[in-house]
Amino acid sequence: MTQPYIVDINAVAFHLGPIQVHWYGLMYLLGFFSAALLGEYRRRQGRLPVSRDALGDLFFYGMMGVILGGRLWYMLFYFEGGIRWIWTEPLALFKVWDGGMSFHGGLLGVLAAGWWWSRRHRLHVFDTIDFVAPLVPIGLGLGRLGNFINGELWGKPTSLPWGMIFPAAHADDVAYVGSHPALLQQWQQFGGLARHPSELYELALEGLLMFVVLWLVSMKPRPRYLLSGLFALMYGCFRIAVEFVRLPDPQLGYLLGTTWVTMGQLQSLPLIVVGVWLLVLARRAPTLPLAPPAGP
Repeated sequence: MTQPYIVDINAVAFHLGPIQVHWYGLMYLLGFFSAALLGEYRRRQGRLPVSRDALGDLFFYGMMGVILGGRLWYMLFYFEGGIRWIWTEPLALFKVWDGGMSFHGGLLGVLAAGWWWSRRHRLHVFDTIDFVAPLVPIGLGLGRLGNFINGELWGKPTSLPWGMIFPAAHADDVAYVGSHPALLQQWQQFGGLARHPSELYELALEGLLMFVVLWLVSMKPRPRYLLSGLFALMYGCFRIAVEFVRLPDPQLGYLLGTTWVTMGQLQSLPLIVVGVWLLVLARRAPTLPLAPPAGP
């Protein structure tokens, strides 16, 4: 076996005086910026009949939904020690610099923001969600790239040629070698076990592939619910598949036995159900005509 790539990248992109600017934060900013640019492009094509200012409001509410929903969901379902923080350390909710965001909570936050914004502008909520759906995968992919740079959320040990060593997984490597002595030589030779780069799998599936599919479908006249259904179905399937080769969050572990069902898989199952339901609705929905292209 050749020397695997060692994921040892400085998580700090640059310094602004005493302030450290992390790659992960930059990925979030780049994701929001990309969504705003693509959203304005789609608005000008007549994909959503609103003004630029109204679209700016939608992105602001959506950004707040991602941050607040993602953080609250993480604290409710993933925080080490359970929900005791609510009465023992309530300010932990706001310590976002310690890390901890959940996609599923962020998704619910975006849905709530889209529903509120749609009511204000008298639009069907799924016209708004269908508009937003193709803009999200880029941010998802960039977020997984940030996870990779941080050397976190690594996968299970693998003998595949693209396996990578994550130095932060040293404690897991030692425990795994203890129960799989056949890997002792590899661990001694390379200083770690080659693991699935599950972050890059998610970048490719939830980021690149979902973006290409949703963007191409969105460029043609299509029925209401179709884009939202495709988004939910694809994300649910991709997330569940990757979780089979990704280690679960250490504070939670597996929910059934020692090797079966993670929190990410459990929370992604409803997305598949919702996705199928929306695709069924789309088959009965009329094809929506495009609005006239919007001005600046």
